[in-house]
Amino acid sequence: MDADAVWPVPVGLMRSDHMESSIFQPESLLREARRQRGLEAGPVPEVCLLDPDGDVVRWLQQAGRGQRSQNWACYHTDLLETHIDGMPVGVIGNAVGAPFSVLVAEELFASGCGLLVSVTSAGQLDPAMTLPGTILVDRALRGEGTSSAYLPPARYVAGDVHLLDAVATELQGAGIAAMRGGTWTTDAPFRETRSALDAAAAEGLKAVEMEVAGLYAFAQARGKAVVCLALVTNQMAQAGNDFEKGPDNGASHALALVAAAARGWRTRRAEPGSRNDDGETP
Repeated sequence: MDADAVWPVPVGLMRSDHMESSIFQPESLLREARRQRGLEAGPVPEVCLLDPDGDVVRWLQQAGRGQRSQNWACYHTDLLETHIDGMPVGVIGNAVGAPFSVLVAEELFASGCGLLVSVTSAGQLDPAMTLPGTILVDRALRGEGTSSAYLPPARYVAGDVHLLDAVATELQGAGIAAMRGGTWTTDAPFRETRSALDAAAAEGLKAVEMEVAGLYAFAQARGKAVVCLALVTNQMAQAGNDFEKGPDNGASHALALVAAAARGWRTRRAEPGSRNDDGETP
């Protein structure tokens, strides 16, 4: 099969201005939102979670374990503040797709976030997986458009290998079963054709999702700490009983993943020669 026929290069990948600063900055947007809404400036929790399906947000609200942030100035989302193992965590639900998730990521890091964890639902590509299964995503095939605004052309974008190593150690220590592997990020879930799915599986990718390539491109370009995990829940609704995440719709599991990621991030940050949140060596 001709790989280029399945994975055409998006026009956006022809950009050449990746080293040029943007005129529109998240700090400016947040400043204006605060002015219009009369909000005081204040930091978000150091660790934040993107919850595209909103299951974690709904579970926290039902359990009375979260409080809406009073200083989160995003025009498009609310931020729920909670605690995991005594650690403050900010949770944003329903940021689906690479463009939206990266928009929110930009605003979170401009508001004091140090580590962003994404736990997204994904469709199964690896037939050996038992559903629901968890993937610590180490690379993503760039089948979306957002990554092209942050990085030059390439088929894949990878996460920070040292950070992922530290997170993998914490997951294992916590007894959380998670395989490490790659995913295909797409902007068009209802254009997941058989030929495209077969091509992705042939490249050894484990699942298909909608955010990782954009988030890892942003992280690499901006020198930010981002960890993406995929909860593989479905076979693209080809049969019944799909999209099941387990108890409490996977909320407790997602929060356990965040806790492990935070421990790994803090371990990595304390290592000699590691990079701080601004991408600089201390």
